[in-house]
Amino acid sequence: MLSGNITSPIEHIKTWLSHQIFSQKLNNPLGYILLTTLGLAMGALVALLGFKGGAVLIGIVVILPVVVASMFYHQFGIAFTLIIAFLVQVLGKYTNAPIGTSLDGMLILMIFGILVGQIIKKDWSFAKDPISTLILIWIYYNIFQVLNPAMQSKMAWLYTVRSLAILNLLYFIACYAFSNFKKIQWMLNFMIGLAFFTALYGIKQEKIGFSETERAWIYSDPERFQLFFQWGRMRIFSLFNDAMTFGIMMAYMGVYCFIYATAPIKKHWRAALLFMSVVMFWASAYSGTRTCYVLIPIGFVFYAAMTLSKQVMIGAGIFIVLGAGVMMKSTSNPVLFRIQSSFKPSEDASVQIRYYNQKRIRPYIYNYPIGHGPGSTGLWARRFTPETFLANFAHDSYYVRLAVEEGWIGLLLYMSFFFVLMQRGLYFYLRVRDPMIKNQYLCVLTALFMLAVSNYPQESIVQLPTSLVSYIFFAAIVKMKDYDSHFQEINKSIVAA
Repeated sequence: MLSGNITSPIEHIKTWLSHQIFSQKLNNPLGYILLTTLGLAMGALVALLGFKGGAVLIGIVVILPVVVASMFYHQFGIAFTLIIAFLVQVLGKYTNAPIGTSLDGMLILMIFGILVGQIIKKDWSFAKDPISTLILIWIYYNIFQVLNPAMQSKMAWLYTVRSLAILNLLYFIACYAFSNFKKIQWMLNFMIGLAFFTALYGIKQEKIGFSETERAWIYSDPERFQLFFQWGRMRIFSLFNDAMTFGIMMAYMGVYCFIYATAPIKKHWRAALLFMSVVMFWASAYSGTRTCYVLIPIGFVFYAAMTLSKQVMIGAGIFIVLGAGVMMKSTSNPVLFRIQSSFKPSEDASVQIRYYNQKRIRPYIYNYPIGHGPGSTGLWARRFTPETFLANFAHDSYYVRLAVEEGWIGLLLYMSFFFVLMQRGLYFYLRVRDPMIKNQYLCVLTALFMLAVSNYPQESIVQLPTSLVSYIFFAAIVKMKDYDSHFQEINKSIVAA
């Protein structure tokens, strides 16, 4: 028997290993031996299994730690998921690997990690908010659409709802991960970094040119080529598959950076944010997306209305006057001409076609209060029910698509959700006192307002990566007020009363 201060050999070995691995972090002879052995073993396995087998093995070694980290360190998991969302379309031009499904896998893994953690914590307060309730109602409404008698294809519904239901999980994951304001701010800054990289890549395409793979992708489809080649020049799409997603992201993130620069931060960070804002606006001009040109002044007007600051109002007025001068000036520059055409909808044939299509579809909306089901229009409809009228109907608007697929009941449900989201965000913005939290509320609300407006002429908020960005914005609105001491005092006084 062992007694007193005498320890067993096993305990001694455990203590020694703990010191070697955790205290010295393998920066010792044991670490050198282990890493050398691992390297030799990997080399031998690659030689035995061949290139493909070795690549799979190395992939497992790299991916496994990422999977484990994402399950239990959700801040890392969200950041990694955002990277995939930003790169999935550009990588899809170089490989046929199912990169898109990895997004679903990451979100499911993170939800599994939360469920495991809740076995011990049993604290669901992070999801207790009216916004959370409305998101759940929206998910259930779409799931139960499988019973819609007007639905033409269950497969089209399945493909549409799969992405809808799973991607919405990011909102709940973010609410769980945002355990303090620093984590929220870090994630918002991380998204700014990804958007800035996207802007730089877009400018690279404009100034240096497309890669050979990107060029082959454009020319492989005549319809795609016509979509990109307009007004005598190529529209820029950066990391994405369409210029619309790129242009709208540059618009709302550019305004976001500009408003962020007014926060109480150090001068070099303010200068960096203003620089990134200008670069994003510059990149948006090359997208040829007329919606984004209109969104930028709308964002600044919303910002001025929210602050009611004399300086901001004067600045917004100067911006509008200068913008109006540019719009009225004649030019032969195709980029400026495209921007000018955005503010002349009565002269734009495509706008008139959209009005005509909206008028033509109204009887379908009136007669089907719950719609024809998710996937009855767009890509999945053309794949599974190409013979139907709706499969070939160009809705050109997320709201029109909702009215057709989800019915006017579904459209009212979605608009009610967005109204509550903006109303609660404004409520929190007016009551928090921390200047940084207040500024971030203003940034997020302005970006979401711009997205709400852009949904009328485009399907902007459901496109990757904007869809994931919007879910993080939703979570930020719900969680940021929890870290403002003044707001918490107000809540306590209300509860006490």
